[in-house]
Amino acid sequence: MVAKISDFKGHKVITLSVNEDDKYPFTFGIAKAKLILENLDEIKKFVNESK
Repeated sequence: MVAKISDFKGHKVITLSVNEDDKYPFTFGIAKAKLILENLDEIKKFVNESK
């Protein structure tokens, strides 16, 4: 996994990708990062149930 922090329109964002050549990276800002952290248990449950 590759994580890069950058700016978008004056706001910090993080981009997550499988590797450097990933065609569809996932980019989000602080508001969505906080939402993800607040719901991490539900996300883990979702992943485990989807295996």
